[in-house]
Amino acid sequence: MQPRLIPLYILAILAVVLAVMLPPVVQDPGYHNFADQREWRGIPFFWNVVSNLPFILAGLYGLWAWRQAQWHDAADRWPWLVIACASILVGFGSGYYHWHPDNQTLFWDRLPMTLFFMGLFAAAIMERVHARAGLFLLLPFLALGVLSVEVWRRGELTGVGDLRFYALVQFYPMLALPTILWLFRSRYTHGGMLWGMSGYYLLAKLAEHFDTGIFALTGHLLSGHTLKHFLAAYAVYMAMRMLRLRHPLG
Repeated sequence: MQPRLIPLYILAILAVVLAVMLPPVVQDPGYHNFADQREWRGIPFFWNVVSNLPFILAGLYGLWAWRQAQWHDAADRWPWLVIACASILVGFGSGYYHWHPDNQTLFWDRLPMTLFFMGLFAAAIMERVHARAGLFLLLPFLALGVLSVEVWRRGELTGVGDLRFYALVQFYPMLALPTILWLFRSRYTHGGMLWGMSGYYLLAKLAEHFDTGIFALTGHLLSGHTLKHFLAAYAVYMAMRMLRLRHPLG
């Protein structure tokens, strides 16, 4: 076993142990109570809905970049196709959810996000850790993502919803990604742009957390959740831009 893999294994074990030890995490009903609830032109929660358009644009740009990209190995292309398509689906799924925010529509918001995170995780493994292992793990990762959201959905239908599995699938890849970036060299140029992507994603999560505060701070011009969409979409764009600019090493 490569010594550089040890931190990833430790992080995975800690994440799983924490998820198992925590009591079931139910969906907070207040989660759907976003700060900006303004309607415009017949569109409810207007800015939270339309601010998902950048995800669609970033995904379409990603598909174009995917067709233009140079590949070290032909197999390297498949996780990035998933990532670009997932970004488009995030735009539609999140827009649908914000049009009528409740637990049922939230399923369609979360499902494509898991595909994005798992596709990105598989791409990082393929390009930095082990190409064949990353390709082998792509489909199981995607299946885990889908399963995590379905487990939560089915739990909600029976009144025992539990977010632990979904949280593990969403957040472990985003914790493991910086570790992979730090410890393993990419087989492509411009790999450092993924640091920027990670930074914008972190800012997006902070904006989401301070939804109401940002809404008040901007004089009810822009809510934190709307800002989260713009920041997260720009993070996706950075990853797609990297795909367009880079070329294989060695």
